[in-house]
Amino acid sequence: MKFLKNIRQKNWYETLRRAFWSNPDRLMALKTGIVIGALIIPFLILNKPFYAVTLGLGALAGSLSETDDHPKGRLKSMLLKVFSFGIGGFAVQYFYDNWWLLLIWISISAILLILIGGTNERYRGVTFGTLLVSIYAMIGAETSPNIYIQPILLTTGALSFGLFSLILLYFRPWRLLEEQLARGFNALSKYYEEKSKLFPSNDQTQKIIRTRLSALNVQTVRALDNCRDVLNSYGDAVKDHKQLKPYLHYFMVLQSLHERAASSHEKYDLLSNDPQHKDILDGIGQAIHQLSHATNRFAKSLLTNIKYEHPVALIWMTNALHDQLKQYQVESIHPLGMLINNLDRSNATLQNINKSIESSLIPKLGKDSRSFGKKLKDQLTIRNSRMRYALRLSVALVFSVLFSEILDLEKGGWIALTVLVVLQPSYSETRKRFAQRIMGTISGVFLGVVAVQMLTIPGQVAFLIVSAYFFTFLMKRNYSASVIFITTFVLFAFNLINQQGISIMLPRLTDTIIGAVFAFLSVRLLWPDWQSKNIPHLLKEAISKNTSYFETILNEYEHPTTGDDYNYRLARRQAHRADNALVTTWQNIQLEPKKQQMFRRKAFRLTYINHALLSYLSALGAHRDAPNLQVEFLNYATSILELLKSIDHSLQKENQSNAIFIGNILNEIKNSIDTDFHESSKQQMVLLYNIAEVTTQLIEETKSFTETYSK
Repeated sequence: MKFLKNIRQKNWYETLRRAFWSNPDRLMALKTGIVIGALIIPFLILNKPFYAVTLGLGALAGSLSETDDHPKGRLKSMLLKVFSFGIGGFAVQYFYDNWWLLLIWISISAILLILIGGTNERYRGVTFGTLLVSIYAMIGAETSPNIYIQPILLTTGALSFGLFSLILLYFRPWRLLEEQLARGFNALSKYYEEKSKLFPSNDQTQKIIRTRLSALNVQTVRALDNCRDVLNSYGDAVKDHKQLKPYLHYFMVLQSLHERAASSHEKYDLLSNDPQHKDILDGIGQAIHQLSHATNRFAKSLLTNIKYEHPVALIWMTNALHDQLKQYQVESIHPLGMLINNLDRSNATLQNINKSIESSLIPKLGKDSRSFGKKLKDQLTIRNSRMRYALRLSVALVFSVLFSEILDLEKGGWIALTVLVVLQPSYSETRKRFAQRIMGTISGVFLGVVAVQMLTIPGQVAFLIVSAYFFTFLMKRNYSASVIFITTFVLFAFNLINQQGISIMLPRLTDTIIGAVFAFLSVRLLWPDWQSKNIPHLLKEAISKNTSYFETILNEYEHPTTGDDYNYRLARRQAHRADNALVTTWQNIQLEPKKQQMFRRKAFRLTYINHALLSYLSALGAHRDAPNLQVEFLNYATSILELLKSIDHSLQKENQSNAIFIGNILNEIKNSIDTDFHESSKQQMVLLYNIAEVTTQLIEETKSFTETYSK
């Protein structure tokens, strides 16, 4: 004990501790490595290599299928895994010698498991793990001593990982929430870092940066959704919500910071063209860079349990920016003044993030209220993308097994395994995985063959455990690199079983290429879901959600919420989700066949304008607590809102009159800004002018797109 106490007092120990805990992926990888090592080493010593490797594969499946849940939810998930993994593994082992029964089982179970996984995030992990264990059982069926030992070993391996993970979680039960919130603040940090490059920027640079910001916004909103899901999991499990209060507070802060970060107050290239403001723009860029640093620092404080210290440089920079505004006599209604005010409030929010927890309310969080049956029923149509994915995967797996049986391929189950991990719901994601899987496998084969010839048995065991660690650590960061290590893992596993690691590498490489081709052809030929066809619907949805968000913002201006602003947060989240769907679709179009990219440029333009509208709405929402609201503001805002509501993608007959009408509104708003009334109302008018201008562009582009699409 004294020895451990002395170590903890060393500077290097604290540095290592912070470095380890500040990366959640390291903990997951270490858990995987420890459990696999603890399972395989004793059985290798007992000269039971089949038992050792099969347990290790089960533990790996348990790791890959783990979900973020409260400990009670984890326990339920683990029990589901034991049942599901056991049934899946035993069924494959039982039907293995009757390949036509095996085909029927695989086809039905694949569809059912994918659809069940679509109803709940917890089920998604369990169902994927079940498919993985089923294919592991197929690969090892010939070497299994009997029909029940392999399913038992695979399930025991997964159970061992689950129990170990659960025990660790009971020592620090709030760790999962801290991890998800930290991921959210880290995603926001990357968004801030990219946005800082806008100050200063020219028109061309701004377009490139805004495109990157759209992609980063997708990641940030997904992180927010994940935070909400884990908060709901904990909220359902704990009786006293006071324990949950700090995390709910941090989540609300994260949403507030994101709204301000996503705000746009002006076209920044226009501001950059004014040499008088160059110093201020440079200062704004540096301040946003410091905000990125501050949010990243807070994320680390959540993970390491070290008190957050707000950067002094950020405080100094925001004060300096206010001094510069006075020096250059820039009015607060100027976009630069509004930007700095926005930065100042973000700085104050972070500076006081731990001071207002007790006084904050316990907010309501959104939750999917549909029953399990309703969620499942909603997927039972060929129009549903998950149903198409389930059918596609089922056909591809059946064809893989059939192909292996007909040609009597050695370890042909690897074809099915490759299909499972390469085939994704979309063509673009499958195309990425196709290349990554093949290149990773080739690299892993070369690395593994060299290593296995150089290492003794203990060295191979160590390399196998290290491979499991790096595969888990890199899986979400760099899929190609992770494939290298899962390939070396397999090589050493089979070399330990029967000294055939090198001899099976060529069949593995061949099967990987065949499986990747099957996956690619499946997504290309079976119920293809080309993204360009989704643009009209997604555009309509995005404009509809932006309109609802705008309407909610105006309601907040007229009737400010004094308690929980759930309706406002819901409208904002739905607008961002719809925008993200449009952005993701445009990104996916880039990787589709050229003949499916006919609307690529139009889609980019529409995506760009819609995201700009959302950014200006976010700015208006971020300043919704401004006093002394003028009647003119509400009148103009209501007119613009009605125009947004009138946009119909199938009939654009009124676009010309709409364009003339909104042109008149723009002139009236511009004249109103020059009149003499309260400064805060002028700020709102400036923001409203930007919204009206983007609405004009949106009307014109939707008309042009509809005419092109209908041809």
